[in-house]
Parts: sequence; C-alpha cells; structure tokens
Amino acid sequence: MTDELSHFNDEQRAHMVDVTKKSETQRRAIAETTLHMEEATLTRIKDGRIDKGDVLAVAQVAGIMATKKTSELIPMCHPIMTTKVNIMFTDDGKDHLTIVAEVVTIGKTGVEMEALTAVTVTALTVYDMCKAIDKKIVIGNTHLVEKTGGKSGKFRFDK
Repeated sequence: MTDELSHFNDEQRAHMVDVTKKSETQRRAIAETTLHMEEATLTRIKDGRIDKGDVLAVAQVAGIMATKKTSELIPMCHPIMTTKVNIMFTDDGKDHLTIVAEVVTIGKTGVEMEALTAVTVTALTVYDMCKAIDKKIVIGNTHLVEKTGGKSGKFRFDK
C-alpha cells in the first residue's frame, strides 16, 4: 500500500492523473456487491414475477451502461474504452443475491472504478424494480475482488 494520493498535485489541489507516458496494457477488474432481501422477493425475481419486467436482464443492461458512464459520474476517472463487461448473478437460494462485474480494457489506467460502478448501478436497478414489494432490501459489502494489469500489478481481496 502506498501513502501517496495520486489525485492531488504538489499544491494539494485535486487533479486528474496524467497517464500520457504510461504504457497500454491489458487491465482487468472484478467487483462484487450483495443484496439482502425477503426470500419471497428473490423467488419472484428468479421466477420472472416482478411487474416491472425481467429484473436481472434490465439490471444487467443498466450495469453495462453504467460502466461506460463512469468517467461522467466520478470526477477524476479517465474516460476508458472498455473491451469487455460481464455482469453475473448468483444467489444463495434464500435471501441473498450477489452481483459480480468483470471489466476489461487495453489502456493506460485501470478499470476498478468501472467494475465498482457496474455492480453498484446493477444493484440499484434491482432495488428500483423491486421496491414496491420489498422496501427492506439492503445493498452492501460492495468491494473490489481482483484487479490485474498496470504498474501496481495484481490485487486480490482476501476474505
């Protein structure tokens, strides 16, 4: 871990990091979040019985779209051309839905923020589509699972 905060210049003012001299490499990030909901809500999602439509399909598209908008939402993020975005869902068969996003690019900066944005917006979309039947949905434990590529190398979140 480094003590340097790269988004501050010598005058301690915020700035976008200069990546001009960095080499383009393949960069990959995986992020994850979990939703806790009523068991009946998860059952209805899986059975396609939510009035607003196919929750997982809509949420998946929302996550992909959000990935492409990350630099518009987070001020110091560089616009990145992603080469792959994959949103995946798993559940525990009871009341937890896990969302995982994998984002890949060939570029000068990483895609961690894109992966985190993807899972967050995917989760918010699930919430939006289900809030009429379950207002107690909790979105939590959002974190970077893994990243590869770039100067800092590989990172893996150890549970």
